[in-house]
Amino acid sequence: MKKILLIATGGTIASQSGAKGLIPGVAANNLLKCVPEISQFCQADAIQIYNIDSTNVTPEHWITLATAIRDHYEDYDGFVVCHGTDTMSYTAAMISYMVQHSPKPIVFTGSQKPIDKEDTDGRINLRDSFLYAASADAADVVIVFQGKVIAGTRAKKIRTKSYNAFTSVDFPNLAAIRDGRIIQYIKTPKQAQPEFFLELNPKVGLLTLTPGMKGEILNTYFQYNDAVVLAGYGTGGIPEGNYYGFYELIEGWERKGKTLVVTTQVEQEGSDMDVYQVGRGWKDRFDLLESYSMTYESIITKLMWILAKTKDDAEIRALFYKNVNYDLIG
Repeated sequence: MKKILLIATGGTIASQSGAKGLIPGVAANNLLKCVPEISQFCQADAIQIYNIDSTNVTPEHWITLATAIRDHYEDYDGFVVCHGTDTMSYTAAMISYMVQHSPKPIVFTGSQKPIDKEDTDGRINLRDSFLYAASADAADVVIVFQGKVIAGTRAKKIRTKSYNAFTSVDFPNLAAIRDGRIIQYIKTPKQAQPEFFLELNPKVGLLTLTPGMKGEILNTYFQYNDAVVLAGYGTGGIPEGNYYGFYELIEGWERKGKTLVVTTQVEQEGSDMDVYQVGRGWKDRFDLLESYSMTYESIITKLMWILAKTKDDAEIRALFYKNVNYDLIG
């Protein structure tokens, strides 16, 4: 029987009603007690590394989580991380970069309602997560939610209250879990050992363009960040002309070693800056990175991982386009 460690971090699944709304308060061992059938297919232990609303997650929390996985890695066959849904996609993506090529599964889950509510989705999500973590084909970082198994870099929360809260963007679900059965669609190749990275550079900003936005806003983002992710329109179009003044601004920050990544505000199908002049002109003029099929969450967290490793432009580019846990497709 496999040994699986529950790492509790808070979130709705562990919340209780307070004077000003739901607040995390249920301890890790009590989460396990809510799903006693887990003991039928694995041996489960639990630790609590923090107990917060995931809205309050910071890069320091990610380092704490990755460190906990590293410190317990040899003692367990897999891990289940209980996490709030609001930033679960960011954390699953970040752990995909901090714990790369893990032959043991690292499964994120949570719920839309607290686990002690009669109509909660927490108990089935937690049961399914342990079931998947104990299965033969499970590996690397995934989210298990409402019967879906989603690669950690492809997930996005698309509903605020409904149980079917997550989708896999532009990539199939890795597996489905139905009536206690796992239907594996894609088997992730298992490496011999994981690679752990415990340093991050949080100076990464995301700026979403709106019509008429002035260049001063982008300039401020570059002042405070080592990399800026600019979310353009459609296939990745960025406005041209003196009204915006983006060209001169970017040239100045590029000379100072700042990194620019262009993505799209459109959720599906990614960017393709070669289609229109408003995209191709930027690619011809600047040494920018194009995100293609990557999600916001993966772009931002991947840059935090990369910029902690290097400031060299060529190395940043090579690492950005290195495929990690299905983050780049096509």
